[in-house]
Amino acid sequence: MSFKKKVKNLVMAGAAATLLSSPLAMAATIKIGYTGPLSGGAALYGQDALGGLQMAADEINANGGVNVDGENYDIKIISLDDKYAPSQAAVNAKRLVQRDKVKVIYTSHSGGVFALQAFNEKSDFLLMAFSSVPGITEKGNKLTVRIPPTYEAFVGPYVELGMQEHGKKLAVGSGTHEYAKMWANAFVPEWEAAGGEVVANNPMDYNKSADFYTGVSRSLSAKPDVMFIGGASEPTGLVVKQARELGFKGGFIFTGQSQLMEVAPVAGGLEAIEGSIGIPPITMHDDVGAKSFVEKRNKIKENSLAWEVAMNYSSVHMVVEAMKIAGSVDDTEKIRAAFPQALESLDEEYNTFVVKEMTEGGGLEYDPYIAIVRDGELDVRTISEYSKQLDK
Repeated sequence: MSFKKKVKNLVMAGAAATLLSSPLAMAATIKIGYTGPLSGGAALYGQDALGGLQMAADEINANGGVNVDGENYDIKIISLDDKYAPSQAAVNAKRLVQRDKVKVIYTSHSGGVFALQAFNEKSDFLLMAFSSVPGITEKGNKLTVRIPPTYEAFVGPYVELGMQEHGKKLAVGSGTHEYAKMWANAFVPEWEAAGGEVVANNPMDYNKSADFYTGVSRSLSAKPDVMFIGGASEPTGLVVKQARELGFKGGFIFTGQSQLMEVAPVAGGLEAIEGSIGIPPITMHDDVGAKSFVEKRNKIKENSLAWEVAMNYSSVHMVVEAMKIAGSVDDTEKIRAAFPQALESLDEEYNTFVVKEMTEGGGLEYDPYIAIVRDGELDVRTISEYSKQLDK
């Protein structure tokens, strides 16, 4: 062998050794699964949830990945469309576990959450539930984390504000999907207990329909002061638009799935949702994590600031922090047990919604913001602040 060839081989061997010893080259992969509606009427909602997961993964990877028990990992998000169907969510989750060997799976609807809870402990994956249904953390499932606060936290303030601002005659026109039914089942009894009257009850399919005129007309014929509506933000905006076109002058109360500034552009602007009560945009929060998220998100995708994006983004950082504390990427019990400590040690830059603690059942706890649209502007406060005002 010639001298030149020997030198060339040594150089190539050295380069290969350097490459193999590089943390990036040696990085293993933490696979995180997602099943949610990526097509159909709730597609925007599902895509926002997925967008938050991918944003966090990209950020973590760009910062060198995550080191768990001395080994470096990149994050990979694997997503499957379930079209909002619980049965398909279950099929997707089984595929993610069997084919992709994931240990963490997200789903963004209550039907999917309950379907996955039927087997997630046996299949050994941590279920990250993006749904505010209380029953999720009341079932005793030891491998579930509920990301949003329960809708029960919103019901009392919404009822009081709705009556104070509009009157006592309510028309129910929320969705027919499971989450909307649960919201209505909590909201309606409290409305009536507070002295209100339900003058119409016409649930509508927000996932399949784009024409709500028939259902809305039926509700408006009862002459309500306020309408209780909601599904994904985009179809909810269509319900508002069609109600205004039919002459409704009252206010709207939205379920937790519908966000004011996501509904407004579809409905016809802030003027169209005047008097509405719901969840405000994260741009109106003063918290460090919220401001940091908004700045980073706008650099990636401007005007894509739904809470689905922000909460899921933050929760991936929580999962990673819990893995670091647990010293494992696949021991699901240790990772779930590490969550309370992870919340304490998580940098406030990544805690977009200021989670303070976790319930024993696995629910993340914090003081959510709500808002009412008055004279074309949002009056934004936390639930505790509104409750103090209403108690006076």
